[in-house]
Amino acid sequence: MDISVVIPLLNEQESLTELHDWIAKVMQSNHFSYEIIFIDDGSTDDSWQIISKLSSENKHVKGIRFFKNFGKSQALHAGFEKAEGQVIITMDADLQDNPDEIPELYRMITSEGFDLVSGWKKKRYDSVITKNLPSKLFNWAARKTSGVKLNDFNCGLKAYRNDVVKNIDVNGEMHRYIPVLAKNAGFANISEKIVQHQARKYGETKFGMERFINGFLDLITIWFLSRFGKRPMHLFGALGVIMFIIGFGFALYLGIDKIFINPTGRLITQRPQFYIALATMIIGTQFFVAGFLGEIILRTKEDKKRYAIKEALNFNN
Repeated sequence: MDISVVIPLLNEQESLTELHDWIAKVMQSNHFSYEIIFIDDGSTDDSWQIISKLSSENKHVKGIRFFKNFGKSQALHAGFEKAEGQVIITMDADLQDNPDEIPELYRMITSEGFDLVSGWKKKRYDSVITKNLPSKLFNWAARKTSGVKLNDFNCGLKAYRNDVVKNIDVNGEMHRYIPVLAKNAGFANISEKIVQHQARKYGETKFGMERFINGFLDLITIWFLSRFGKRPMHLFGALGVIMFIIGFGFALYLGIDKIFINPTGRLITQRPQFYIALATMIIGTQFFVAGFLGEIILRTKEDKKRYAIKEALNFNN
């Protein structure tokens, strides 16, 4: 199979038929073998009924339905697990991503050898204050922190080689950082393509300003996990040892001063250095124990499912 199109969605009943027809037209005109995987992330409208209808009319349409809203990352993870195409294309269901971009994205993966190609909506039709400016700040911070030189991390339109999506774990709200996850997994041949941004045609955006706050928090998380996720003792143990040495140094100084230099001076407990020594040794010990426990948890954890599928359509496995 040439292409799998993975589309997570939440309450997008108005746009699904139009999006399906547009994608099918592109696939047929380019003679691609394909599948379209819709992941219904707990919609409360008629989205699943429309997906079921499309699936009955087009054998290339497949559907996954969650019991409730588990989040976009979990929806993408479910779609990636089922995708069979040589190239996986992700896009949003709100018609703001243009399916006409698919052939060029496919060519960049298959002919130019990229592991991942991310869309860049250079010209946007969103609000400048509430979306464009925060998005620019968010992307700048992501570039500086991750070392991945992309202009638009959060663009839903991306293309991947199959083995990329099979070897990354998209969880929590990490869908914004799939290029970073791919780089950390060893897929460093990442590029971007300027894509057309369509103005929203139906409904309202499902994301507010809080997504940027959550995005920055997730950025800190992924930075930490990429640096120390496999070896927490390297961070917490090092901090603990440094702080304990500082505290022990103060305590040693106070002891030598009291015994040999100024035995008739103030009591040790009346000197501020005593409390600095005590606090830093305690904190240092806690850091060290945190690193040790992190190592134990890392080695004994079991993977747990992060979502529950209610129905699936047209899958053989």
